[in-house]
Amino acid sequence: MGKILFNPSVMPAANAPSQSAEDYLERIHELIQTKGYARVVDIASSLKVRQASVTSMVQKLARAGFVNYEKYRGLILTDEGRAVALMIQHRHETLERFFSLFGLDAETQRADIEGIEHHLSPDTLAMLADLAAFFEESPESLKAFKQSRKRRPNTQSCG
Repeated sequence: MGKILFNPSVMPAANAPSQSAEDYLERIHELIQTKGYARVVDIASSLKVRQASVTSMVQKLARAGFVNYEKYRGLILTDEGRAVALMIQHRHETLERFFSLFGLDAETQRADIEGIEHHLSPDTLAMLADLAAFFEESPESLKAFKQSRKRRPNTQSCG
């Protein structure tokens, strides 16, 4: 079956990608989807990091079997790298779907998703997907939830 593809902070596994590696795999996948290729310079620009940092991470990802990398050429996700990237993309989309139900602005959603996406267990993620589906299928329940929040003191700013 190969390597287990869960984040080690949630479910320890041999050779599972770190949070940073997951971010790189997600970005490489996004670049390949939108541009047809992913180069070190593009990854550095989109992640706002130095090209040397990208090169170092890409070399680690290549050693771990997630990408094929040749200096001065584009990157290709291996089947395993693609599987991890798709899992990360699904996790991200689930969280976006969930948070968008509650009227949070796009920047708040982005920051919150980036802050928590690497720390959720598969069970928690599945529960959030189910809850999003419930609210999508029961708009009256979502409306009632939103109205109940307005009636509660101190729910607008919990921090």
